[in-house]
Amino acid sequence: MRPVEDLELSEGLSVKDLVEAMGRAGGFMATHLAEGARILVEMIKDENAKVMLSFTANLVATGLRGVFRELVRRRLVDAVVTTAGTLDHDIARHFAKYYHGSFYLDDAELAEKGYHRLGNVLVPLRNYGPLLEEKLTPIFLEALEISDRWAPRDLIWHVGSKLGEDSILYWCSRHRIPVFVPGITDGAFGSQLWSFRQLHPEFVVDILRDEEYLADFVFEAGRLGALVVGGGISKHHTIWWAQFIDGLDYAVYVTTAPEWDGSLSGARPREAVSWGKLKKGAPSITVVGDATLILPLMVQYALEVLGWP
Repeated sequence: MRPVEDLELSEGLSVKDLVEAMGRAGGFMATHLAEGARILVEMIKDENAKVMLSFTANLVATGLRGVFRELVRRRLVDAVVTTAGTLDHDIARHFAKYYHGSFYLDDAELAEKGYHRLGNVLVPLRNYGPLLEEKLTPIFLEALEISDRWAPRDLIWHVGSKLGEDSILYWCSRHRIPVFVPGITDGAFGSQLWSFRQLHPEFVVDILRDEEYLADFVFEAGRLGALVVGGGISKHHTIWWAQFIDGLDYAVYVTTAPEWDGSLSGARPREAVSWGKLKKGAPSITVVGDATLILPLMVQYALEVLGWP
């Protein structure tokens, strides 16, 4: 039995001290956030563990892009599993701007004025599809000159090498951190691949080659940890492959999804145990809430504990 403590706020309070105090204070998701931050540090410090970072693309349209970038720039994770829109948003935001909006704007009016709305983020139409077509076509042409057959991982590294230090893909390319996108055709990047293939039918993107790379990654891991932000295909692909080595050794889930509808996105770690996707007794937690609030605190905490590696 641990007593509930009051949070004591003070001038100069570090994020590390704040998160630890939230864990002592008790109260709903505050304790889960603190435990998630602790497990995140534990898996990163485990020299025999490879850490997988799984997240959904919508978050890359927000400022959270910078947090993901920091994780790969500092090589705190060993692989990324994400959705196709991550490629879209990371490339688009390297070359152009997204803007603050509101959940309550008139969407018909926005469409007439040439804006897409992603929650309360505004994406100018010209800064998305047309821009990606303009920027990706010459990169794909250069890739075709190198080879007519690419694994998605290698093609993503090639694209990342053409971007700058503000980009997630740039740092993944530079540090050779694999980016696995199992649903790569489900977005503007994939549509550009399809369009390019119409003009250059010899250009082949071999999706199953990525599965070979992912199999090697998993089977070569002594232990495996995962920071899973959101759900969907990126979450499932991460834990699906973990089952082949008897499950994850660490898991931190961040989600807003409920579990009562049986969705994978809302499934808690204990459900993964029944599938062999998480080892019984492995350190794990689900932090329920908006990742744009939770993840900056958790990652800043980890960086302070680890001494800004």
